[in-house]
Amino acid sequence: MSFNPFKERGVPVDKQLRNWSELNVKPFNKGDTHPYTKARIILMNGIEVEGALFSHQFSRNLADLELKKQLALTRRVEQQQQKTINWLCPGDQSPIETTIGYEQVAVDLTAFLAANVPDPYVKQVFDFGLLEDFDHLYRYANLLELTQGIKAEKLVGKYTEITPGRPTVKEHRHPFDDVREPCDRMMADPLTKLYILTLVAGEQQTMNFYMNLGNILEDQLGRGLYQEIAMIEEQHVTQYGALMDPDTPWIENALLHEYNEAWLYWSFLQEEQDRHVKPIWELHLGMELTHLQQLGKVAEKLGVDVAEVVPETFPAPLKFASQVEYVRGILATQVEYTAVGTEIGPPDQLPENERYQQVQHLLNDKGAPSEEVIKQNRKKNGQDYRFELAGEHPVPELRRKK
Repeated sequence: MSFNPFKERGVPVDKQLRNWSELNVKPFNKGDTHPYTKARIILMNGIEVEGALFSHQFSRNLADLELKKQLALTRRVEQQQQKTINWLCPGDQSPIETTIGYEQVAVDLTAFLAANVPDPYVKQVFDFGLLEDFDHLYRYANLLELTQGIKAEKLVGKYTEITPGRPTVKEHRHPFDDVREPCDRMMADPLTKLYILTLVAGEQQTMNFYMNLGNILEDQLGRGLYQEIAMIEEQHVTQYGALMDPDTPWIENALLHEYNEAWLYWSFLQEEQDRHVKPIWELHLGMELTHLQQLGKVAEKLGVDVAEVVPETFPAPLKFASQVEYVRGILATQVEYTAVGTEIGPPDQLPENERYQQVQHLLNDKGAPSEEVIKQNRKKNGQDYRFELAGEHPVPELRRKK
């Protein structure tokens, strides 16, 4: 079904601000809410945070007072959207339980985007990050069992496997080796640009979450694990952000942000079954349609051909779905891949990289929390925690040691 966001009626701007009772929504029940409802909430929280951060930066670099006012009004509404979405998360959900949701988002979202993105270089970058987030899920799941006795399979459902990916200890690279080649905004498929923007926002939210959350844990091992993985999330935000064309004008970038927000709300409205959450997606979509349409008119006055920046009708919806087979396929073929400069591939096909060895020695000389948490859980429970849905691990070296 085609959907033209420029012709659909949105919520009038003067009816978009809401009172506190409307914003302070009832949180979901962590015990019976679908994992992908939680995933959509986590992602849209990140999308709205990215929208707010970008809007502030745009405004700070803008002399047009009238456009500043329009951005300020839109930003205020979108900040309310962010609060509504984030307040859906319940207070009785522990930080590590929430973290499992974040990593499930990272795995299944990245796999979906990698499987469908038109650009082969961007796909390779997505696949590279995918195996690292997949390993993070495994490390956090072991921390959850070690410290709280909870098996993460209760949180992810039978949708996402929990087993080693590219080991976190091997993911620490020199910053030069996390910078990627940007795509060309004039040549790139619009879907590629939307996918990049979506993943940048999602990974940025994860990075911010760990930056602010890791120090509230009491045990030193858990604090160390959050610290280590938070640094990898910084690397991911660097590599995905580098894919964006730096020559994109501010107004075009703003259009992409508003279009992406509207497209994602529309996508999730198709999939959502939760009767409390679905109306929120519908309401926010109506608001975003108006934001997009108004910004489109401003862009046209500034000489921008909106049709050259974003598609007239929405592309196929983004979907959260089980990606077990896709992830296993990438695991089996790319677990040893590394990066040198902007290139990604097997170590024997890339130049020798002394930078990588220096960083590894500097950071891991006295061990790494990501390895220690597995060691400690094996010691306590007799084996590491895994949740494998499709048989033994596709990489023999990473199968459970007996």
